Formats: sequence, C-alpha cells, structure tokens
Amino acid sequence: MVTKGFTEQVVGTSGELLRRLRGTVLPAVLTPMDGHGTVDLGALRAYAARLDAAPVGGFAVWAHTGRGLYLSAADRARVLRTWRAATDKPLIAGAGVPRDRPPATVADAESAVEAMAVTAAELGADAVMVYPLHALAALPDGHDRAVRLHERVAEASGLPVLGFFLHGEAGGYEYPPALVRDLLALPGALGLKLATLDRAMACQDAIRAAGATDRLVVTGEDRMFGPSLMWGADTALVGIAAARAELTTAVLDAWCAADHTAFVAASARLDRFAEATFLAPIEGYVQRMHWAAVWEGLLPEAAAHDPFGPPLPPAERARVVECLEGLAEGGAV
Repeated sequence: MVTKGFTEQVVGTSGELLRRLRGTVLPAVLTPMDGHGTVDLGALRAYAARLDAAPVGGFAVWAHTGRGLYLSAADRARVLRTWRAATDKPLIAGAGVPRDRPPATVADAESAVEAMAVTAAELGADAVMVYPLHALAALPDGHDRAVRLHERVAEASGLPVLGFFLHGEAGGYEYPPALVRDLLALPGALGLKLATLDRAMACQDAIRAAGATDRLVVTGEDRMFGPSLMWGADTALVGIAAARAELTTAVLDAWCAADHTAFVAASARLDRFAEATFLAPIEGYVQRMHWAAVWEGLLPEAAAHDPFGPPLPPAERARVVECLEGLAEGGAV
C-alpha cells in the first residue's frame, strides 16, 4: 500500500518535472563505445558537455538508443554518474530487464525492473522510464500486473514514472488505451512515452487516451514526429536528438509557437534525416546515430560503435553522410 507521505512526495516531484519538461526535447542519448562494447568515459564526458549546452529540457539515459539494457551494471552506473556530473537538467533513466540476466519467471522480470529503478534513484536520476515487459501482454492478468509494476517502481525508487509504449521490433508491445489511462491515473505517473515506429492508429489512440489526463504525452516517433504533435503530443524523447538535437527542437518549438510555416519547413528537414536513419533494419538506427554524431563532431570515430546492433554495409553510412551534407547546405527535400 502506498503511504500518504510517499504519495505526496512523488506527486510533488512529478508536478515539478511536468512543469520543467512539458514542451521540451529530451535526447535519448548514445553511449560511446568501441567495437568490443567498452564504454569510453572520456568521450562520454565530452559528449555530455556538448549536449548539455543544447536547448533541450533534459536527457534520457539507459534508453534503447543508449543500449541501457545491454550494458553491464557497472557501465550503467558509470554512464549515469557521468551524466549527473555533467548536467543540472532532469535525467530520466530507463528501467527494464538487463539482457545479461534473463529472468526465469515473469515475477523475476518484474523484480529486475524494480531493482534497476532503485539503482537509478541512488545514482541521481530524477525519474524512471519503465521498459514494457512483453510477457505481460499474453497473460490474463497482464493489464493489472503492468499497472502494479509501475506502482512498485514508483514506490521502491521514490521517483516519478514514465510509461513506455515501445514497438515490438525493440522488444515492447502495444499498450491499449485502457492500459494507458490506468497507468496515467497512478499518483506517481509522469506521463507516457510513445515509440510505435510506424503504427499511426495505435499512436493516435494512445495519444487520445493520454491527452485526457494532465500528464506528459511524450513522442518518441522519429518517423511520425510532426504528425504526433498534431495528434496531441506535447513533449519529445527521441533518438534523433542524440546526434541532431536542433532538428527536433526546431519542429517542437515551431509547433508550440503556432508558427505553422516554420513547422512545415522544420518537419521536412527532420523527416529527411529520419528517412536516412530509421529504416530497415530498424535496430541499425543506433549505429546510424553514432555515425551522425561523428559527422557532427560530438563523438570520436573510435567511440562510435554499436556492438549490439546488426552489421551495416558502408553504403548505409554514405547515405547518412549524404543526408547530413544536404541538410548543411540548406536542403529540405
């Protein structure tokens, strides 16, 4: 049972974060690594300093773009400590099941999510984003267990919780509107992050369900970014901002300012880059973001590897660079 003191604490923290984050972009940051998966802390410190200077509202660490579930516990701790030392902006940490510790049961998986959230709180995170447990989708009581999992995470960590509607290609599952509504009715709920990839109807349904609340409606829709704002999203947490934050902030800022001419132009630029980076194989987007970060001067070549994604041919990098060069020259389409 949630105590009154706990409820007041989390609700108060959640309300403050709502005010700070609504209408802002939160990059789902990369984790600089070499080809063997060794985290480059020097490159990470420089990268964090550069991104902290960008006009963004905060950062998402341990997210899918940063391969949070693939990192060792020690590396996750190093990454979050580095970001906490680099910025006073809010940090939202992913909480899920580490890939190196496959659970024997769904209950074990739920406990692993809770444990990662507690660690994130101890390391200085301001909120946690709960990775969906795909196994719950098939259980008769999966809806209730999903709601309870988010309650457990908030109770154990003492932090506001962001729900995470993640597409199946990345290990998630589709949250029906009823689950969205119940998750956002929790006292510790900060909002819902949407990453449906290309499921426009599911995205619209979830946004409408979330929009009936006062919580954050966070788009992670790199390939439907502009439309997701028009459907009702009010904040962004996206992988593209890990390498090209200004592409995303320009779209969101224009939308919030009701500058529709600027919104259309900025959306065209963002869409062009998304088309070059979010394509099959979708899991290759992380490596493509690393390449973009190198081109931008955010990461050194030696620390721009995603050892957990699919191998990509040289033509993939050439496509990303050609797009970046075109955008630098002022091209929109």
